Amino acid sequence: MKETDLWTLGVILGLAAVTVITRAFFFISSKPWSLPHWAQRGLQYAPIAALSAVIVPEMVMSQGHLIQTWQDARLFAVMAGAAWYFWRQQSSWAMLGTIVVGTAVYLPLHLGLGW
Repeated sequence: MKETDLWTLGVILGLAAVTVITRAFFFISSKPWSLPHWAQRGLQYAPIAALSAVIVPEMVMSQGHLIQTWQDARLFAVMAGAAWYFWRQQSSWAMLGTIVVGTAVYLPLHLGLGW
């Protein structure tokens, strides 16, 4: 087996040091540190923005092309999930309910009818 050279070992140690320092930066400081209000508010939307970026292309496209027919289970699942979300928007279970309702509509249409 080939031995690890000094350059590779130095890179590994350097990357480990950078990782530890950047992740522990907030613990090292003796003063309390907090994000500005605008940054805290923006971070509240990060999970839904990331989920939307992953899900939306899958909902409206099929193999790189826009969906051409209404006989697609994804469209009905999206409509049911959106309806649930807007109906229960103020509830703490709104997000989970949206996923459950969307899945409950999608699976029978996709597996049962073959859409």
